[in-house]
Amino acid sequence: MLETFYRVRKIWYMVIAVTGVPVNLVATVILSRGNCGLSICTTCYLVAMATADLLTIIFEVILWRVSYYYFPGTFLDITPVCRVISVLRVAATECSVWFTVTFTVDRFVAICWQRWKAKYCSKNTACVVLSATGVLLCLKNIPYFFVYHPAKVIDNIPWDCIRKTGYYTDPGWVGYNWLSTVLTPLLPFMLILMLNALTVRHILVTSRVRKGLRGQSKAENRSDPEMESRRRSVILLLTISGIFIILWSVKVAQILNSIMRRLDLNNYTDSEYKFEQSADMLLILSCCTNTFTYGVTQSKFREQFISAAKYRLTSIIPLINKRNLYVLRKGVCSIPSGL
Repeated sequence: MLETFYRVRKIWYMVIAVTGVPVNLVATVILSRGNCGLSICTTCYLVAMATADLLTIIFEVILWRVSYYYFPGTFLDITPVCRVISVLRVAATECSVWFTVTFTVDRFVAICWQRWKAKYCSKNTACVVLSATGVLLCLKNIPYFFVYHPAKVIDNIPWDCIRKTGYYTDPGWVGYNWLSTVLTPLLPFMLILMLNALTVRHILVTSRVRKGLRGQSKAENRSDPEMESRRRSVILLLTISGIFIILWSVKVAQILNSIMRRLDLNNYTDSEYKFEQSADMLLILSCCTNTFTYGVTQSKFREQFISAAKYRLTSIIPLINKRNLYVLRKGVCSIPSGL
């Protein structure tokens, strides 16, 4: 049974690697053009999220997991290299999580705190918030470089990365591990839940008030541009946040279960192992879903994607026709004249 789980996990990460890179690249390119009908501030956060998701796929999936399963013994397994990758993969994952939090905070301010909207929801503020968050998370994860030591030394070259035994017993490392667990994913998970609940509550109250002020009745069918704009913004926010909560909820449950049971590493059952690995598989999946979310919720994003796809097809088809014509002519010219 465990062997089947290993094979499924191996295939899972390869599928994520193959699909995750192109979808996040497409999202980054389309959003960075700024033609999706979104505000500059929102675009900055979505581009940052797509970039962080792309880096997570590269470092966590391709360079850490796929390389382990499919390409063992490469230069990526040299201890200093895999130490650097371990820092970058954790930093990229945490950036992906916290950029989602910063986006949620931005939309919460824009929807619920109108007085702060002009000051906070701007391109400059978004750039400062995203830059500060990324730098702080990278600095916070530097200690991961010293967690691992080589498993073996061949011809004076250290190979592979295994965690030091003191990582699980030394008070400093135990405290650092607790801090990392609280910062990602427990605190972001609670913040996103709370902010979304407050946003939905504010929207419900505001919509009732606006309907009353406009004197709308069942017989009237007057549009409200402000509410339509807010509705699109809320749909995008709740879809992104909802998918994040669903996919990360298993990881949060696994962490809470480990805390309550005070998991003993010497008594680590197969069920607990599969539960933990399944949680990791789902949280990695969250790095591939935002592009599909944009396509479902944003009509202008779909238009940009379709136009880009049409452009590629129109540029590829003439090349294919030209190649077929060349092959045909070459085949005709190669026929002996006596036949």
